[in-house]
Amino acid sequence: MLTKKTKKISFKAKMLLALGAILLVILTVTGISYYLNYFKPNVNGNIEYLYINTGSDFDDVYLSIKSDGIVHDTIAFYNAAQNMQYVGKVKAGRYRLTKGMSNRAFINMLKAGNQEPVKISFQNVRLKHTLAGMVSKKIESDSASISTLLDSAAFVEKYGFTTDNVYTMFIPNSYEIYWNTDAERFFNRMHEEYVKFWTADRKSKASSINLSPIEVSVLASIVDGEALNDKEMPRIAGLYMNRLLKGIRLEADPTVIFAANDFTIRRVLNKHLRINSPYNTYLNSGLPPGPISMPSIHAIDAVLSYEKHDYIYMCAKEDFSGYHNYASTLSQHLINAKKFQQALNERNIKK
Repeated sequence: MLTKKTKKISFKAKMLLALGAILLVILTVTGISYYLNYFKPNVNGNIEYLYINTGSDFDDVYLSIKSDGIVHDTIAFYNAAQNMQYVGKVKAGRYRLTKGMSNRAFINMLKAGNQEPVKISFQNVRLKHTLAGMVSKKIESDSASISTLLDSAAFVEKYGFTTDNVYTMFIPNSYEIYWNTDAERFFNRMHEEYVKFWTADRKSKASSINLSPIEVSVLASIVDGEALNDKEMPRIAGLYMNRLLKGIRLEADPTVIFAANDFTIRRVLNKHLRINSPYNTYLNSGLPPGPISMPSIHAIDAVLSYEKHDYIYMCAKEDFSGYHNYASTLSQHLINAKKFQQALNERNIKK
């Protein structure tokens, strides 16, 4: 009897051991599978960023990951994405890929929309379409969409601008912005920066010289066109303010060059002075309808705190230093102008 009982116990023990061994194998396999799907390093680091376009679904993302070879094991990524319910939570953006990132970390980043912003910098930009092209290289929106809004009277009117002067809304600086920003949100952001830039102090200074912020920026764009050295800007701004206050035409060469749409001109000739354009300040009194370039912060502040003097004429120095000779009388100006013209002739600069 004891032998039979012992055999039964021995058989049960073996069965339990066998079941335990099978369970251990299952758990081990499950654990390995879980590790491979979620925690094993999978992002290979061959590409720095994953770009997910607005409106993309999971199939689009998965196709990009496969075609660009972003991960070592695409099946493991697919399974993890399904289990982590990423399929219905795709968010557009620009995501930095770190070599060795696990599926879990990668998918959590995508689900949360933790994208890295891009940095946009612009300054000394003359034309609106140039700005549109520069910005479109940094964000998802294309240059055509940005240009269309720049040229839409109804759209820019919402911000208090016209299509001629809307360029004054863009304050040259460096900005961080998300890649999946569309054209309208880009404008909203730039307007927010414009509002922040025009502080109560700057507005007060503009009011004290009887100019609106837009007019200050238009004049600043001309000062930018004339000045090669920032420290000369307040004096140049003072000269143009003197002309405005006396009702004298600005007669600014940079406005003529802008009207000619030829930025290779080095010598303004009489034929240029006759160009029929509202931007030609040799023919038209007061400020042009808009800026001739994106005005710099230095130039704007130079206009707001312009130098007080009695100069109404200036001419580039004959030494080509980038500085100017100033005059309060026409006779002195003609002497200065002759020196510069002779210097141009000596260098055979005809146009």
